[in-house]
Amino acid sequence: MVTLYHGSNQYVENPKILKSKRALDFGVGFYLTSSMTQAGKWAKSVTLRRGVGTPILNIFEFNENANDLKILKFETANVRWLDFVVKNRKKMPVIKNYDLIIRPVANDSTLSVINDYMDGRYTKKEAINHLLPQNLKDQFAFLTEKALKYLKFTGAKRYE
Repeated sequence: MVTLYHGSNQYVENPKILKSKRALDFGVGFYLTSSMTQAGKWAKSVTLRRGVGTPILNIFEFNENANDLKILKFETANVRWLDFVVKNRKKMPVIKNYDLIIRPVANDSTLSVINDYMDGRYTKKEAINHLLPQNLKDQFAFLTEKALKYLKFTGAKRYE
């Protein structure tokens, strides 16, 4: 079992996969991280963007022995990961027969690198070279209802 956090402006005992107007790294899904700090940043960001609620850390346990899930796991920020994230951000067709996609998250410090790559200011190699030393946090994108069944809500708390 691994502890995962979902940052929000509300309690989320029963996670759902909701459509988003924003282009996300791994597409439409329910996103979590093993980093309490990263989830706290997301909670503050969501609360500010929505203008309602308070930053909340929702805490879940995930059974990593989910053998019947189709999981795509990126070990590091590499060319394959970069291409996948860019296609999702540009809302281009991406093969999505996965239940769960894991690692790494394009956070605030990587966003400018990815944007510069998308705008042609960096080559793929230059973008990866800028991303690798950034010690990226992880994210778990649960993309199907089947995957969500492996999450167990264990509590929530306000994030200060």
